Amino acid sequence: MADDNNYSPNLTLDEIVFENRNKEYGAYDLRHRYPKVLTRSFILGTILFLVMALTPFVILKIKEMNQEAKQEVDANLIEILEEDRIIEQPKEKEPPPPPPPPKEEPKQEIIQNVVPEPKKAPKVETPPPPISKQLETTTGLQNQEGVKTPTYTPPPPPPSTGTKAATIEAPKVDEKKVYDDVEQLAEFPGGINSFRNKVQSNFDVDAMEGEGTVSTEITFVVERDGSITDVKANGGNSTFNGEAVRTIKSIKNKWTPAKVNGQSVRYRFRMPLKMNFE
Repeated sequence: MADDNNYSPNLTLDEIVFENRNKEYGAYDLRHRYPKVLTRSFILGTILFLVMALTPFVILKIKEMNQEAKQEVDANLIEILEEDRIIEQPKEKEPPPPPPPPKEEPKQEIIQNVVPEPKKAPKVETPPPPISKQLETTTGLQNQEGVKTPTYTPPPPPPSTGTKAATIEAPKVDEKKVYDDVEQLAEFPGGINSFRNKVQSNFDVDAMEGEGTVSTEITFVVERDGSITDVKANGGNSTFNGEAVRTIKSIKNKWTPAKVNGQSVRYRFRMPLKMNFE
């Protein structure tokens, strides 16, 4: 047994490991050839790396060798004389056209019934009779008829219609039409804030408990006598709309009606309404 464990100093590690084993299995051959394969791979990898690293430099060097030589050109600079600038004489400005004559607004003639003042009729002087007629007259104590001259009587004055000018009456408004644009707006006694306070105080909040914030737009017609008709509410909550209409109708105070040309007219009033119910 001692002879079996004595190895030759020339044996490699692979021969010792694969002693008494099947060396034809492949592992022995792979381990035996591994150093050669590793050395060959290292050399080939080094050569491939050097080729890849040096290739760009070689290509650049080849391009430089094949590049044509640069030609130097002598350029003699010549001074270029600037041409004299042509100064254009300023043109005389044409005078602006005269402004158009102002347009005269057509004058509206007002016919007045004016009675002319009566004037005294001028005196009609009758020429004296000719001398031959004067010689035919006899002087004495007897009365003689003289030459009668017609007397002027002025015409009677026209019937008196007053000396004041005729007044132009304003056009009448339509009593049935509901106006959206008026000269004087309809007003509630105490102002719009007083109207809002009445709406808030008369509103039944129990019907809207827990609804949150609700809004609508109320429209109604202020009649010529100041009363309210045609009350409507346009909102998303029907309960709130109905209570708003009821509240508006319950306010009996009369408004000051709107006016057009100084005449009372029917006017459509719009008011947004927003309340918060917790």
